[in-house]
Amino acid sequence: MEEKEIMAFKDESGEKVEFEIVAKLKVDNKDYMILAPLDGNEEDAFAFRVDEEDGKPVYNFVEDEREFEKVQKEYKAYTEKE
Repeated sequence: MEEKEIMAFKDESGEKVEFEIVAKLKVDNKDYMILAPLDGNEEDAFAFRVDEEDGKPVYNFVEDEREFEKVQKEYKAYTEKE
């Protein structure tokens, strides 16, 4: 069985929330990750753009509709390959 990659973030109230990395994608030369909450299912997944700041990764929630649609399309193609 493949081991899950887990990331943890703090929500607005400071509570730790864990996510499974469902996919790592490259769209328009930018890196993205699809994250699903461990206490949910893959249908509750979120898209994050991975930017770099001072040499460290910064995870930004994809809010722009066009950008999200591109990532969603790439994720769909990714899941169809599996």
